[in-house]
Amino acid sequence: MTLKIVKPGLATSIQDLGRPGYFHLGIPEGGAMDRLALRAANMLVGNPEDAACLEAVFMGPEITFTADVSVAVTGGSMPIMVDGEARDGWTSFTVKAGQTLSFGFLSGGARIYIAVSGGIATEPALGSRSTYPIGALGGFHGRNIAEGDELPVGAAPLVDEGRSVPADLRRGPGSPAELRVLTGLYWYRLTEKSGENFFSDTWTVAPEADRMGYRFRGGQPMEFVEREQPFGAGADPSNIVDGCYSYGSIQVPGGTEPIVLHRDAVSGGGYFTLGAVISADMDLIGQLQPNTPVKFVRVEMDEALQARADRRAMLEKIRKELV
Repeated sequence: MTLKIVKPGLATSIQDLGRPGYFHLGIPEGGAMDRLALRAANMLVGNPEDAACLEAVFMGPEITFTADVSVAVTGGSMPIMVDGEARDGWTSFTVKAGQTLSFGFLSGGARIYIAVSGGIATEPALGSRSTYPIGALGGFHGRNIAEGDELPVGAAPLVDEGRSVPADLRRGPGSPAELRVLTGLYWYRLTEKSGENFFSDTWTVAPEADRMGYRFRGGQPMEFVEREQPFGAGADPSNIVDGCYSYGSIQVPGGTEPIVLHRDAVSGGGYFTLGAVISADMDLIGQLQPNTPVKFVRVEMDEALQARADRRAMLEKIRKELV
């Protein structure tokens, strides 16, 4: 069976839970920007949680099907239609052979996840089907989907229609969105006042927001503790001798606009990082539209670990709902 891409949408790619284990070689983990949404979509159609889905940004694709298949769409809010008839999000439904799945205009969030029973069965690269266009890895011939593509789908039985994730388990960002942050190795480079401003200011998502990173603007410029720049660092106070970046690291080139490094980000560079957004909140970033107000909230390690445990508990509740 195949999915026939009539219209690809704005930037639609094949994603799963990524390819961990290669970051030290400069190959990012990649995978879905909103992992909870991808996992939930797969659960709704009876797939393993790490099966490959379509991740569509801002605008959905138009797809026809060559066989009957179970479908679920999660993530952002976007009208879902099968041959023009509305279907519910976060809920399983059947698309029959010859029918067309299409979408209306986005009304909330930034990304949707389209799961089909059997999962998208393109050839894995380094253990993942996730699209990494910069490295031409995974996806469909190493790229996002395009008009006329025919995507293979694995064989799987249909599931009951109407299986649904309860509304209180559909986590999304508020307004302003709150992103919890652990300060890190280079936090000491900021003056005390600048550190306070970072957390007290309201930032907004800049248009430069993609799978590599989200830029934020609107806060006060940062001031750095004076020092003699070490050999190998650039002249700007925000420069360091090249260092490693963790997933979720917040770099601030020139001390003006923080950038949160996301799924397809580089593994190191010459800008200082003031800390990292905790893992439990990274999914929220993937659902932020440009100009969304954001507050960064300082937390300690015990709070970050509790947030991670709470997220795991939410996933377990979803699993139990869909048994």
